[in-house]
Amino acid sequence: MVNVVRGGHAPGVEQLLVARLATIVLGLIAIGLGIVFKGQNVAFMVSLAFALAASANFPALVLAIFWPRCTTGGAVAGMAAGTLATLLLIAVSPTVQVDLLGRATAWFPLRNPALVTIPLAFATAVAVSLLSGERGAVARYRAIERRMHVGGDAGQ
Repeated sequence: MVNVVRGGHAPGVEQLLVARLATIVLGLIAIGLGIVFKGQNVAFMVSLAFALAASANFPALVLAIFWPRCTTGGAVAGMAAGTLATLLLIAVSPTVQVDLLGRATAWFPLRNPALVTIPLAFATAVAVSLLSGERGAVARYRAIERRMHVGGDAGQ
């Protein structure tokens, strides 16, 4: 919020207020989801949460660590695609369509969408990174990699 909305300049009181409001809103959402998914298998619901987290974070982390051409835009696009696709596919999966809404069938056959959404997030991050290369990104990656292996400012 501070960097995106306020351009890096937000007083501490405002930051605290936003954090408290976000906590309340997220708590209310969690309570609402708990009521809606009452009676569902808790272990399965946790697996959906892990699918969401894996689809959003795993591709960006792996590419940022191991692929020098990964760009910020690519990482963000991959995270957004993974998150949105996971939420959409959970909504049209048998878990929601059949178990909660009582429909006969679901539009998406898998109960856990991670098998589809993680590769989608990887593909999106790679495609956006290749299409929107950042000037000097590979050189900065190599410098960080060198510092990581050798330590400090060695080799410069």
